[in-house]
Amino acid sequence: MNKIQEFKVLHQSNELLLLGVAWDLFSALSLEKAGFKAIGTTSWGIAKSLGYPDGERIEFDTILNRVKTILDHVNIPVSADIESGYGKDENTIVENVLRLADIGVAGINIEDSRKNQAGLKPLNEQCRLLSKIRGALEKSGYKDFYINARTDTYLLSMDPYNEMIVQAQAYVEAGASGIFVPGLKDDNEIKAAAEQIAAPLNLMSVPGLTSCKKLQELGVKRLSLGGALYRKLQSLLDTCAAQIYESQDTSLLFD
Repeated sequence: MNKIQEFKVLHQSNELLLLGVAWDLFSALSLEKAGFKAIGTTSWGIAKSLGYPDGERIEFDTILNRVKTILDHVNIPVSADIESGYGKDENTIVENVLRLADIGVAGINIEDSRKNQAGLKPLNEQCRLLSKIRGALEKSGYKDFYINARTDTYLLSMDPYNEMIVQAQAYVEAGASGIFVPGLKDDNEIKAAAEQIAAPLNLMSVPGLTSCKKLQELGVKRLSLGGALYRKLQSLLDTCAAQIYESQDTSLLFD
């Protein structure tokens, strides 16, 4: 079984997939050592680690190289977050996905929010893009490659649940393997979404949405750490550095 197939199977298990989220080799190796069964990259974390804001402000080659470094050193499946695709046209985005598949990535996250203007992309546009990506992957031999279609209705919409269901069902028909809904937090809505969407439901961990056991009971198949691990590590580093300087004593490094 190759990594693409391994990653797909992890979403078909009765056990929720807790996806470790990495931004560099150091974080990826730590997650693998801890026992995580798969890793996703965070575009936000990669950008922050390089001194840039999120939002496709860095070159796609930078993302590709960072992901390849992780792939070269871990033995678990890796999915890449590519925001809206790092391309101004559909052909470029499709090519970016194929480049990731060629280096061994098992899946992607791709979102439907615009980068240069407010709001979501028109539904027909995003569906056409997903269909093109799926077709190109299958033509290139990557049949089970995992396309996790993210919809940002809860971040941008006035009627998030109903719009999310429409988006999600259309994305699955267009070739998405799973649906990622950051911002979805209400138990009743989570359960209803899991029942209405004919694909694995992926949520992002936020305060109040942390229990894998509870989410599994609601029908969620995958929980992502988002940028929370990066922020936690940054906070610990800031605190440690401040304590060392203020005390003028390095003993805490060796506790």
